Amino acid sequence: MGRTWSWVLVVAGAALVLVEVAFGGFAGFDLVLIGSAFVVGGALGLLLRSALTGFLVASALCAAYILIGRRWVRGRVSVRPTASNVDALLGQQALVIQRVAPHAPGQVKVSDEVWRAETAAGAAGPFEPGVLVTIAGVHGVTLQVR
Repeated sequence: MGRTWSWVLVVAGAALVLVEVAFGGFAGFDLVLIGSAFVVGGALGLLLRSALTGFLVASALCAAYILIGRRWVRGRVSVRPTASNVDALLGQQALVIQRVAPHAPGQVKVSDEVWRAETAAGAAGPFEPGVLVTIAGVHGVTLQVR
């Protein structure tokens, strides 16, 4: 009877790992680690011919992961959003290289790129060459600055 329950742990653990892999990590790697704990517990139960030992080891490993390791794993696995393209420009400083005034677009330099620029709604303008402005928005290929 002890071997049967140890095999149940091994099969259930393998199933949890396969579900996580099949669905692309939807549970944030939790099922892989809990499934692995089941497999380790079941394997020890089979090795020692004691289902109780297998359940205790699997339970201890699962509890340790949930109480201690989960936060660490989530911190390592989580995806941090990185601004790209237009979103990366918002809030950056730009150098005016051609006068930017209301109803008279000019040019600004952001990093090594020259962009067409216009004053943002409610911005006090005009902005003369050499002045630093902040990018408030983007409309097509035109930056809105203040």
